[in-house]
Amino acid sequence: MPPPGIVVSCEHASNFVPARWRRAFAHDTGVLRTHRAWDPGAALLAAELAQSLGTSLHCGKVTRLLVDLNRSLDNPGLHSEFTPEGSRNVLQQRYWLPYRAAIRAGVRRGLKRGAVLHLSMHSFTPVLHGKVRDVDIGLLYDPARSNEKSFVLRLQRLLKRALPGMRIRLNKPYRGTDDGCTTALRAEFGPRYAGIEIELNQSFCAGPAARWQAERDAIAAAISRAIER
Repeated sequence: MPPPGIVVSCEHASNFVPARWRRAFAHDTGVLRTHRAWDPGAALLAAELAQSLGTSLHCGKVTRLLVDLNRSLDNPGLHSEFTPEGSRNVLQQRYWLPYRAAIRAGVRRGLKRGAVLHLSMHSFTPVLHGKVRDVDIGLLYDPARSNEKSFVLRLQRLLKRALPGMRIRLNKPYRGTDDGCTTALRAEFGPRYAGIEIELNQSFCAGPAARWQAERDAIAAAISRAIER
């Protein structure tokens, strides 16, 4: 069986605010340094993974507090309280629609090889609402899809071997069927598409640089081996 076409994305890669909307954050610029604004560490891991797999990378270029590229247009969480009411359509036209179009184009190219594996890279805060999360790496997928289930079980085994002691959980800290880019693309492209979200605890990138590099290398190597099998 030939290897699948690979798509790598990072929807929450950036906490950037274009000049046009900076005034919206004037009363709380600190929020842009928090997990609400972006996914620290995810873009670097995604970039290195895309390079190791020899595929292109799709990265969001604006903070999710203006428009969340991992939410559907009808999701109430698409925009935050920082999004100016009159700017919602402009943000969708300028950032959301082109981003999703680029992902779809990448999937269509991959389908020419017969199947597509889409790896959507994210990170999450170790503590949410005062509760410590018991996850180091989360693999989010749709349990009803056999192609996704077989891949994440294989990847989970490889990650546990590469990073002993790490808590590698399935569909935690979120459900793989919640609204998101991969969920939408499953419905659009059918069974030849497999969409996996990889969620990394942000304590990884907050640790020593050498350890963080070794962890990224181990994760990328495990993913590559999981794809090859």
